[in-house]
Amino acid sequence: MKELRYDAVVIGGGAAGMAAALEIDKAGFSCAIVEREDHLGGILMQCIHNGFGLHEFKEELTGPEFAERFAEQVAKSNIAVYLGTTVTDINAQNGPYEKELICASPDHGILKIISKSIVLAMGCRERNRGNVRIPGARPAGVYTAGLAQRLVNIEGYIPGKEVVIIGSGDIGLIMARRMSWVGCHVKAVVEIMPYPSGLTRNIVQCLHDFNIPLYLSCQTTNIFGNDRVEGIEVTPMENGALVPEKAFRIDCDTVLLSVGLVPENELSKDAGVELHPTTNGPIVDASLMTNVEGIFACGNVLHVHDLVDWVAEEARFAGKQAAAWLRGERPLHQVRVKAGSNVRYANPGKLDPSRENKVYLRSMIVKNDAVLELRLDNRVIKTIKKGHIQPSEMITLSVGPKDLEGYTTDSALELALL
Repeated sequence: MKELRYDAVVIGGGAAGMAAALEIDKAGFSCAIVEREDHLGGILMQCIHNGFGLHEFKEELTGPEFAERFAEQVAKSNIAVYLGTTVTDINAQNGPYEKELICASPDHGILKIISKSIVLAMGCRERNRGNVRIPGARPAGVYTAGLAQRLVNIEGYIPGKEVVIIGSGDIGLIMARRMSWVGCHVKAVVEIMPYPSGLTRNIVQCLHDFNIPLYLSCQTTNIFGNDRVEGIEVTPMENGALVPEKAFRIDCDTVLLSVGLVPENELSKDAGVELHPTTNGPIVDASLMTNVEGIFACGNVLHVHDLVDWVAEEARFAGKQAAAWLRGERPLHQVRVKAGSNVRYANPGKLDPSRENKVYLRSMIVKNDAVLELRLDNRVIKTIKKGHIQPSEMITLSVGPKDLEGYTTDSALELALL
């Protein structure tokens, strides 16, 4: 078995992995990216629509263009890249500076990589029909939206003609538009919640502009068909309960599922990393370090982001913090973060009171003219007005030393939406 040594190993070669690795390389540490696909870029390579890069590069790019910007920087750096290589096991039990990764590759065989630090950047995967327990027959023609996106954009296949999309996540909305462009008839988008799960701009650009109906507070209660999908049954909901007498059928030959994303954390659990029960991503401190010393997390493996620009920003920060950890630097003090009323979660779980901290949070409610309230030890320290909030749109804020004045070692910052 071939053995390699690096100061840092980044697992995942998408936007998060490349951004983190570039910062570690800039700091002068040896770094490797391990990517299971045969190319860098991750999911961006099948996202050929535009809308990427407005924050990161101040221009509108497609997914492959965004990925190529980072891949070019990686190519010019000293970062070692292992493509087509899958990490099968992580052993972090040999001390804080001795982590073993076992990798498998058709080109390199079985590799053992010993690294002082690890950055988790594996991204997320789609929930499938089994995860959300949609009843009915099991005919051909049921796909996740991401698989349909790959079939159309990369493989060159159109999966069907009469399409219904279950769930209003961003990938599903984008595929509603894409399927319309390639000549399919998108008959409906069916959403179980009383509000859309995707960004408002995608609702407008992908549904309204193409006159695609959106059924809110409706659950898919059956899929019909033998060899091929023939239709679905949709049952409206009132006050969270199904109303069977109002059920109706939509005939179709293809069903696309856009029912949420799950951070890809099987390797994280193997390494002993604790996961957040709400996000299903690692619990991290102010440095984006997990409970396992020297293992950091960023991007969609940490929590699902709205924009890849924010993924890259967070990953750059994780890379800088990994480099700081390798230099022996640690935050002297940290303040815990609590999700208060109407806040589903807040990341990271701790803040460094000596610097500015970027905090990401998601609302549990839809509301106009909302107020974000920050409370330090039950004392209101700041209120921020929000014109509109909804669960599908991430809220970001900056918390700095002035906000955390007077903290103690037992202090907690609570974030609440009112």
